[in-house]
Amino acid sequence: MAQRHLDPTAGPVPADALAGYLRAQATEFLRALRLHRETGAGAAASEGSVEAARALRRAARRVSGSLHTFQPVLDPDWSEAMRPELAWVSGTLALEHAHASRLQQLLLALHRLSGAAPFPPQGPAAGTAARTAAPPLPRDRPAAAPAGSAAAAVPAGATGTAPGRTGTAPGDTPAPADGTPGATDSAGRTATGRTAPARATTVTAGAAAVRTGTVTVGATDAPGRGSTATAAAGPRGGALAVAVGGAVPAPDRGNLTVGAAKAGALLDRQLTLARTRAHSTALQALGSSRFHAVADKVAVLASEVPLSPAAADADLRPLADAARDRLTDAVAALPLLTAGSPYNAEALIHGLSPDPAPHPQDAPWHQVRLLLRLHRYALEVLHAGQYPGLLDAGEALDRHRDAAEAAAAAAQAARTPRIAPATAYALGVLHADQRHEVEAARYAFQRCWQKEVIGSS
Repeated sequence: MAQRHLDPTAGPVPADALAGYLRAQATEFLRALRLHRETGAGAAASEGSVEAARALRRAARRVSGSLHTFQPVLDPDWSEAMRPELAWVSGTLALEHAHASRLQQLLLALHRLSGAAPFPPQGPAAGTAARTAAPPLPRDRPAAAPAGSAAAAVPAGATGTAPGRTGTAPGDTPAPADGTPGATDSAGRTATGRTAPARATTVTAGAAAVRTGTVTVGATDAPGRGSTATAAAGPRGGALAVAVGGAVPAPDRGNLTVGAAKAGALLDRQLTLARTRAHSTALQALGSSRFHAVADKVAVLASEVPLSPAAADADLRPLADAARDRLTDAVAALPLLTAGSPYNAEALIHGLSPDPAPHPQDAPWHQVRLLLRLHRYALEVLHAGQYPGLLDAGEALDRHRDAAEAAAAAAQAARTPRIAPATAYALGVLHADQRHEVEAARYAFQRCWQKEVIGSS
């Protein structure tokens, strides 16, 4: 594979370029810190504080990456002590944003997979998205059926049962979620031992009429979708799907919709709790003496960069070339040939592994993402500012990381004890969907990298 080389006709880059870059990033760090303190960072973070925290992370990453790449021209003791502290700051501040964006990504995927209209993008405080935008849980009362639908033709007091949905009649025990006392089984009995009375009901839609002992109506698959009616026939209450108002039966997605609602509520609880803990950890870190020591060192860096004695005659280009070579070697080890074939299902391997650890095949891609970031920061030093190249490849690897972590969160939620089968099924579908997103991100990176190589060869 051809490698991307810098312009050989360009002259050497002195260490002063690195000093100017580090001073600029240190100034940006201090500016973001002041903005973060002015906007406040209490229990409910404002939009300004979130943006300030993002700017803090961005500046800390660039300073830490530059210290790693250009370490030979910097004071070794100072750079070795500074790098892990900046990595700690960046990692601590990134946790809250990671949990919030992961929850939003998973909830949007649940709505897309269940056929529901996606809710508007959430802000930083997206912890309650599942409660406000997800379909109602089974314990909620169904919405009134529109006039002329099959549900409107059922007399008041009819009792209905469907996979994942339970209706109640006046005087009967309401059906709580997931097998708690009072839930109605397929034969019409409740957990308290009382049998719900069978009612003869006629459902008419157009020219179709169905007479049955127990009828399920009024439950919609998703907002804007039509109702379906299910008839329980036979002594064991077997379900027979009946299309209402059409010749072709619509697919019954009630289980997935209910499972998606429960899965969204479970993910909401778990990830919101994690985000709240990460927010508290970040507040404690920003008020700690450790962070104050880091801020003091960054303030000194904004005015004076501790260079080594060898920096006087040093050229930064060989160090940047070394960062590029590490990246190309790591990319060469990736299965780009497989990733270049769409729908190769490589990312789904080990999807049913009992090991809760992350997929081992993701680690090389995450390493390439970090090396690509270091290479881009080195190019920013050489070009004295933002470098527009490699942005598409970096975004593809960011999507790869986000999808891999979202899939891991869905798998972790599916391991929750005593969850309903419909919930576990929805989480399994969600996990597979996010692993497909991983595969799509690998394909996008392979395309972007090939363009970079062809454009520089």
